Amino acid sequence: MACCTGFASFAQQPLYNIDAESLDLKTKMPKDWTLSMDKRQEQAYQVKLDASVKQAGQHSFSIEKIGDQSQFGSFFYSIPKTFQGKTIELKAYLKTEQVDSGYAGLFLRIDGESGSIAFDNMGKQPVTGTTGWKAYQISLPYNAEAANGIVFGGLLVGKGKAWFDDFQLFIDGKPIEQVPIKPRIIAKAELDTAFSTSSRIPAFKPDQKMIKNLTIAGQYWGFLKYHHPAIVKGDYNWDAELFRFLPQVIAAKDNQELSKILEAQLDQLPVPASNDNKANPNAQAIILKPDYGQLFNASVLSKSLTTKLMAVKNSKRDPAGYYLSFEAGIGNPRFRNEKAYKEMTYPDAGYRILSLYRYWAMINYFFPYKNIIPTDWNQELAIALPEFISAKDTQEYLLASLKNIAKIKDTHAGLWSQHEAMEEFKGKYKLPFKASFIENKLVVTGYYGDTLAVKQKFLVGDVISSINGKSIAQLLKTYLPLTAASNYDTQLRDLPGAYLLRGHTETFSIGLEREGKALTEQTNGVGLRYVTKEELDKSRNKPGYKLLNKDLGYVYPGAYRNADLPAIKALFKDTKGIIVDMRCYPSEFMPFSFGNYIKPVPGPFAKFTNGTLVQPGSFTYSELESNGKLNDTTYAGKVVVIVNAVSQSQAEYTTMAFQSSPNVKVIGSTTAGADGNVSAIILPGGIRTMISGIGVFYPDGTPTQQVGVKIDYVIKPTIKGTIAGKDELLDKAKEMLAEMTK
Repeated sequence: MACCTGFASFAQQPLYNIDAESLDLKTKMPKDWTLSMDKRQEQAYQVKLDASVKQAGQHSFSIEKIGDQSQFGSFFYSIPKTFQGKTIELKAYLKTEQVDSGYAGLFLRIDGESGSIAFDNMGKQPVTGTTGWKAYQISLPYNAEAANGIVFGGLLVGKGKAWFDDFQLFIDGKPIEQVPIKPRIIAKAELDTAFSTSSRIPAFKPDQKMIKNLTIAGQYWGFLKYHHPAIVKGDYNWDAELFRFLPQVIAAKDNQELSKILEAQLDQLPVPASNDNKANPNAQAIILKPDYGQLFNASVLSKSLTTKLMAVKNSKRDPAGYYLSFEAGIGNPRFRNEKAYKEMTYPDAGYRILSLYRYWAMINYFFPYKNIIPTDWNQELAIALPEFISAKDTQEYLLASLKNIAKIKDTHAGLWSQHEAMEEFKGKYKLPFKASFIENKLVVTGYYGDTLAVKQKFLVGDVISSINGKSIAQLLKTYLPLTAASNYDTQLRDLPGAYLLRGHTETFSIGLEREGKALTEQTNGVGLRYVTKEELDKSRNKPGYKLLNKDLGYVYPGAYRNADLPAIKALFKDTKGIIVDMRCYPSEFMPFSFGNYIKPVPGPFAKFTNGTLVQPGSFTYSELESNGKLNDTTYAGKVVVIVNAVSQSQAEYTTMAFQSSPNVKVIGSTTAGADGNVSAIILPGGIRTMISGIGVFYPDGTPTQQVGVKIDYVIKPTIKGTIAGKDELLDKAKEMLAEMTK
């Protein structure tokens, strides 16, 4: 770490202990540095200061695997401030010793109000084996509007030992201590901390009337959050306000009493100014209209309350607010200033209700695909309430949340935050082989290693009929409601790794079907992050492009780089066709780079829908998105794009851009059906999830959400082909190009 020079006794004290040279007098460890994420990491990975092995300064950090409680370890430094700038860069030196079954690296994370908004952990430039001191750097775009903290440090995945030294942090090329802090305006909502640690609502057993009351209260609370100008502005802590009137709602005996309670609460808010121009200027273009549930249908609420709510509905609101704004240039919602209440691993009854209300309102007013949720979202609020209220521990609360999240049928959804209670539910062991659904059967497809002689017991192509005494049909019935995905194909994609191939005990009993015979095999499981070095190397070294033969090029977007495009053009110059294997997530944005290369005529390929705070719940189409360019280097041959359920989000959008070319055909099976930039959502207990934040459609209005991209030729792998070791989709792509280029 950087050595001090000059007259140290007169030097100004650094603002941040980034180089970790300043030590705590009691612990003798660097001030403000955290040496593990949790207890399991602390037991599995030892982080120390090393005064003998260092690159600069007085010492370095070392991290070494010493146990099996965690598959990776880390240490980090946090700066909970927002700076002015556009690019952030972390530099440090790294040295390794026998790093295996993983890698060592730096990591840099930008945190926003709802969780991480940018992250890099050197997964694409891993350091393995034994290496000497070498300088490394990672950088991220810095969004001063969205950021509210920076976290950086070092990590070790797998076995071995690593040293880290001389950390340096820059924004726009300047040391962070020289970068101005972005002034932050404190909203009135942040001054209300009355319920910051408890809702003061004890556990209760709801009856039918309570559920009806709470359903209306949820619709009312969510409506006002995004419609009342004072709340939109941030003048009220709307979480805290809920707890002020919720006890009365629970106790209300009839609709008349409920209306009085809600009206009295509304009367405490300022009367909103009327919007002189009530009509939406884009009213003709609205393709999805708001749904207000039972607030305005005169079935529950009193006439006087309904009239006042109508005035709120027609009031003038700013296009961006304290709780919500929209990403510039993209238009997906950014849910802001939503407290995570991370310390509440098991939120009390009031906070569990708040969690449901918060998520329900976000989906009701700002999910662009709310109209294709298979069930009535208002009814789902009533259905979910008893499960949230009665959840007796952290695990039941997480499962209730996940079940509710899965109902919106969006592959971008799910639980994106780690929770120990969920890991305990799923099990800490996994089977030592891979399996996927082929021909609607769970089939062995590969291995993580041969240390347990698994290749002798489990053959590629074996059909798994049961796991630990439960049939696959039983397991599907249990776990499908907890698997957030846009369609069934994508649920089957995720189920094996998420649930089916995991267990609580180290020993697994597996029922198999092989050549018409039933048999049972026993095997030990492995750690969740167990992976062989050979497998890691294979995935890392996969080329982004190559020639399959003199007439046929191959592009793998998962490793493709736009900087390689000139080399690709030169290599593919004399080929007749290109296969784009989109069974991955593109590593770089390709629609206007590679897309222009293979599309000779400019033209549209997509259009979007966006929401608004002016009229929450309504969505309108944006301008058409176009690509394509004719020049001397435009590819003259044919192109086949391969897709399947792995093709998700950017992969789907990129496929749409490519297939708008007359020279492109798409083959494969249903894609993930989750297109559009994501919006992060944070819920009490530190639950982090996401949604597809904008609607993505073909120019003619054909949807992609849930159904996936258009496919010219449907083909799926077969069990027979899997046993033979064939890539049947790749073979079909070659066959089609041979016909197309005759």
